[in-house]
This record gives sequence, structure tokens and C-alpha cells, in this order.
Amino acid sequence: QVQLVESGGGLVQPGGSLRLSCASSRSMSSLYTMGWYRRAPGKQRELVATITSRGTTNYADSAKGRFTISRDNAKNTVYLQMNTLKPEDTALYYCNAISTDWLTYWGQGTQVTVSS
Repeated sequence: QVQLVESGGGLVQPGGSLRLSCASSRSMSSLYTMGWYRRAPGKQRELVATITSRGTTNYADSAKGRFTISRDNAKNTVYLQMNTLKPEDTALYYCNAISTDWLTYWGQGTQVTVSS
């Protein structure tokens, strides 16, 4: 069983930056893939970025070039560095993990609001 706790959300001006953190209760070595998803108002949850245990990353087109996903295995934490934020990035951001035994886990979400 894995618990995921997100943090780092908040209110930021357009063009600003935030770094989201997702702390896992389980060793990163047992998590095959971790990622960030988001749900904007009136929209369905969508993928933002993923990273595998070997460091392979994948980004949504809307995130590529602005967002960076990374892992710190020593801290059992995955990060999402978000730069050049836009109002369209406003959403509840969820951490996701897939364990090496192929179970899926979700965090409770952290709110990101981009507004002037």
C-alpha cells in the first residue's frame, strides 16, 4: 500500500513558477512510474507528466518546455517544476504512482491557481 501526499500548490501570477512535491510512503524503488495529472474546472483529469524509475520522462504537449518532472529517490519524492505558468494551468494537481506489482495510487491533490 502506498500513500501519496502532494504539496506546493498555491496562487501565482501568470508567468510565475511553482514547484509541486509528492512524497511517497513507499521506497521509490518499488514504484515503476510516477506522474502528475490535473483536473481543471469543468474538465476531466488529464496527464501532465510522468517519470519512470529509470528516469524516462513524458510530457503533455501543454507542459513540454515549461514543466519539468524529476525524482529524488533518497527522499521518496517526485517533483513538478512549473515555469511560465498560464491561467490555463489552473487546476487541482494529483500525484500518481504505479508500483512494480502494477497497482495504481493517487494523492489527494494540491490546488494551483494562476491568476492576475
